[in-house]
Amino acid sequence: MTLIAERAVTITEGFAYLRDLMTTYARRAPVRSVAVLGNAPLGPSDDRAQAIDDSDLVIRVNSFVLDVPGEPRAQGSRADVVIWNRITRPTRFTFDRYRERLYLLAEPMRFHGRLEVWPMSWPPDLGFVPIPNGELLTGTGADLDIPWRTAKLAPTTGFTAAWLAVNLFPESDILLSGFSFVDNPGQTEWTYQAGGSSPVAPEHRIEAEARVMTGWLEEERVSLWR
Repeated sequence: MTLIAERAVTITEGFAYLRDLMTTYARRAPVRSVAVLGNAPLGPSDDRAQAIDDSDLVIRVNSFVLDVPGEPRAQGSRADVVIWNRITRPTRFTFDRYRERLYLLAEPMRFHGRLEVWPMSWPPDLGFVPIPNGELLTGTGADLDIPWRTAKLAPTTGFTAAWLAVNLFPESDILLSGFSFVDNPGQTEWTYQAGGSSPVAPEHRIEAEARVMTGWLEEERVSLWR
């Protein structure tokens, strides 16, 4: 067994209940294909949208966008699992059909002193599952080669989603799209498919995330659709 495989098995055991929950919301089981979407702008592409919608499991993050009938297709129309945080800017898709999705709450900054907030935009009956952020920070910090406590690391939500897919579903085909930092790791501002922009927060280390994701591509653990 390779070191990568051993690491994936170890992490999968630690997050076993998350894998089971995510599989429950998948279109098909066992999960053989996973699409993970970041929120960087994507141009129209029927092939990309179809590949995403054909995946067994589709994971989106934060202020995600979906294709709508009558408009050019770009990022597919499914969202089975949403990984988000408390400061997410909701789009018109964020809470649409929310009872049919699994919402996983990522809040690594709680480990660095950020207080809990309860956004008024959330539906009062929205149930969500917290990600075990201590284990997440330990795993991502090791892969990023960053001491997460002293460096006050908080992985981007997009990288968190991709990292979980790679480690929880190591036997599956992982399709990534909407990750601008792979081609532009030095950027200091995010631009979103939903519109608008924001600065890259200092707790993110997107150059390291780009390095890790590039390694996944070289090892053929993932594919990237631009």
